[in-house]
Amino acid sequence: MTTAEATAPMTAEEIVSLTKRHNIFSWSAQGSLNPIPMVRGEGIYFWDANGKRYVDMNSQLMCVNIGHGDRRVIDAIKRQADELVYAGPGMASPVRARVGRMLADLTPGDLNRFFFTLGGAEANENAIRIARMVSGRQKIMVRYRSYHGATAGAISLTGDPRRWANEPGIPGVVRFFDPYKYRSHLYREGDSDAVFTRKCLDEIEEILTYEGPHTVAAIFIETVTGTNGLIVPPDGYLQGLREICDRHGIFLVCDEVMCGLGRTGRWFAVDHWNVVPDMITMAKGLTSAYLPLGAVAVSDRIASYFDKNVFYGGLTYNAHPMSLAAAEACIQVMLEDDTMNHTQRMGRVLAELHAGMKEKHPSVGDVRSIGLFGVLELVRNRRTREPMAPFNGTSTEMQKLGAYLREQGMYVFINWNNLFTNPPLCITEDQLRQSFAVIDKALEITDAAMAS
Repeated sequence: MTTAEATAPMTAEEIVSLTKRHNIFSWSAQGSLNPIPMVRGEGIYFWDANGKRYVDMNSQLMCVNIGHGDRRVIDAIKRQADELVYAGPGMASPVRARVGRMLADLTPGDLNRFFFTLGGAEANENAIRIARMVSGRQKIMVRYRSYHGATAGAISLTGDPRRWANEPGIPGVVRFFDPYKYRSHLYREGDSDAVFTRKCLDEIEEILTYEGPHTVAAIFIETVTGTNGLIVPPDGYLQGLREICDRHGIFLVCDEVMCGLGRTGRWFAVDHWNVVPDMITMAKGLTSAYLPLGAVAVSDRIASYFDKNVFYGGLTYNAHPMSLAAAEACIQVMLEDDTMNHTQRMGRVLAELHAGMKEKHPSVGDVRSIGLFGVLELVRNRRTREPMAPFNGTSTEMQKLGAYLREQGMYVFINWNNLFTNPPLCITEDQLRQSFAVIDKALEITDAAMAS
């Protein structure tokens, strides 16, 4: 292939055809795919090769937090390329020094040391490794409605059905139920959040009794559950987990790959409850996906263990200068633009719009959000709470809903009976309201399913 051939423009059809011919897409039967030929993005929008504009109502994969095409980050990446493209994992580089200090100022408590990876799954793999090495214990407790990544350890921790095809996984994984009030077997109508929280924590204590708390290295959770239904923990839940972990000498690890770095209106979701975990894993919003980067933040206590003990882990691209430059610029953008306060303001608008959808549309069974991290849970019957699509499945109605929104120029994430609303954090109130006008119309499709 000549340079001219390699750089020649392609039609939308050519892009899709060649991509499908030579690529394997994740979590998909390849023959059923119909990908959008995406060619550029700006702010909350992206365009396909035919010039059609889409509202990115899922920030691609809940990751383009600052929005598409921010020149401040792009220019920083270019400057880093001119200065130093790569440094091995044993090197100290200026950007590595700066980003470590910057993150230490943002993470809660004494989480001041970081192991950099290329993504969230790798971050979670290393959190597992660290918890086991430092504690000398093997078991990891995780929740059923969770996703922690597709690598061997991370998929073993994952509770959702994506782990099934990857089993058997690593040993020592123990599962417990989520604080999912809308569908929890523990919740009784009229229970206060305090009562429901106590029930959830008591169940965890019971499981610990049977497993032997002295055998458990870590309790590993998504602070706010992501693709498995966007479950926001009730007040007191995280504080209760922290107390259980402290009492039994168990590490509390919070996976904030999706909910961290501003998505909930705080730098880290744990900040809403003033809880300091022993480790936080992060990725996605760390660079707003402009380049791949993940990290494990560890407490000073954990970090001190490795002062005299070897850290048995490593990656060729650990602390890659290009990715770190993207992170540095992305965090600086969020500071300059006051993204946390803006996200809190827009989060209140999102919650108002969610409530409006629930009031108007009988197929909206429940709404949940925190910051600009939200979901509409769709049902066939509000009384029985029968989902619009079965667990780990889809339905004609959910497929029609997705197709309509795509036709209207809105890119959304639909999983089972959930319609997610996770726009870039730079979205304005007008843009948010305009987007929900489209969603409002689309929900007539699922409402009709109830009528039939």
